[in-house]
Amino acid sequence: MIPDLPSFNGFHEECFKFFAELSENNSLTWFAQNRERYNNYIVLTAKTLINSLAPFFNQIEPKINTEPKFDKTMLRINKDARFSNGVPYRPYFFIHFRRFKKDSEFYIYIDKKGIEYGLFINNTLGNELYFNKNLPGHKDGLVETFRRLELNGKFDFYEMNKEPELITKGFNIENDFNRMARTKFFLLQKEMSKESEIIYSSDILLKILKTFSQLYPVYCFSISHNPLAIIEKFEEEIGIPR
Repeated sequence: MIPDLPSFNGFHEECFKFFAELSENNSLTWFAQNRERYNNYIVLTAKTLINSLAPFFNQIEPKINTEPKFDKTMLRINKDARFSNGVPYRPYFFIHFRRFKKDSEFYIYIDKKGIEYGLFINNTLGNELYFNKNLPGHKDGLVETFRRLELNGKFDFYEMNKEPELITKGFNIENDFNRMARTKFFLLQKEMSKESEIIYSSDILLKILKTFSQLYPVYCFSISHNPLAIIEKFEEEIGIPR
């Protein structure tokens, strides 16, 4: 953790106003004129949020990067000039917590409408990617984990291609297992509108932490060939909020 950062007390309305205006004025000139707003209401807020979430991730999986830095836990807002199509900036800000590139990851997405947060699962094959490998042998364990921990119906299910596509609201693994199993990249997600009062208070941190804690058992299936043992340890030491 970085001690000289202020504490996270929720998002500021200027954060969402900034992205609304950026969507209408996506240019180098406009951004240069508004860089101080970006630094104060987006970057600083993101760093304080990351710093507040770091103890949770450090406890559950020390390999997850929690440094509040660009190219570590924060995606740069400026686009690669080769693929920008004349638009230099992303009209959103992305925070993610992962062990390595292309890993499954926890994330927070911020744009003009509010925030989206949840778990991205890489369901492809790879040396340190276990979710796809676990589906045949641990299907019953995954289904039972959802049932026992009352996770069904709590998250929306998106297929992730170039843009996320909503597949179903209130994902239920017993009904949606086959669709999930054949989806290479997917999100289990919650959203909060900028109209919600809680988004402007420190209580939003508790909401995000609760969601990440609930999704952690699903994440365990992506990081180990023995996910049930990790989940059992997590329940004993920390517990999973309902």
